[in-house]
Amino acid sequence: MNETTEWERQRQEQLPLAFQHDSASGREDLLVSGPLNAAVAIVDDWPAWPAPVVVLAGPVGSGKSHLANIWKEKAGAADIHPLAGSGAVELAAAGPVLFEDADRRGFSETELFHVINSVRENGHSLLMTSRLWPVSWSVTLPDLRSRLKAATVVEIGEPDEELLAQVIVKLFADRQLNIDDKLVGYIVNRMERSLGAAQTIVDRLDRLALARGTRITRPLAAEVLNDLGNASADD
Repeated sequence: MNETTEWERQRQEQLPLAFQHDSASGREDLLVSGPLNAAVAIVDDWPAWPAPVVVLAGPVGSGKSHLANIWKEKAGAADIHPLAGSGAVELAAAGPVLFEDADRRGFSETELFHVINSVRENGHSLLMTSRLWPVSWSVTLPDLRSRLKAATVVEIGEPDEELLAQVIVKLFADRQLNIDDKLVGYIVNRMERSLGAAQTIVDRLDRLALARGTRITRPLAAEVLNDLGNASADD
């Protein structure tokens, strides 16, 4: 009997299809606090940059992609991945370029060196994002190391409680949902300090509440946070 009840419960709680929610990601929608101030300033200051190459460095979920997207729209930049035959150098000669996740995606050192030279020679800009500072990248080409040392590196710290709370409220608002400030505080005090974690928590709460036909409550939040904590412990 217990097995049947459990099976029925799991069947009832099967998550519905993940509907696409329009998440506002323009400059006017950017939530700013201490850890993001310097990065926001460099994006806002373009094209009056101190150097033609800027690197936004910060942990996963710190907001690098949001800022990079804002700059891309503002500058009319083209996405590049500096690999042999990718056309990255030609794009850099034509206008501003964006290279995201440089430390994770890998690149041709020669191609990136030529991209930076092209940007410098043509008066354009290159924005790169990375979890690590360029000095920690596995670069062996001396000329490229020299070019990267001349880049402006802006570090993004882990989001503070104020920013996480604002982000959670915004993510729920993107889904036309309003939740109590005390519940927001409960979540923030127990979650991983990252914007990516905030996205995951809100998404799971929204879908689980929809599947069960309930409101988003503290017990539901505790269940989701506990599940995510157990999943992290198993990794």
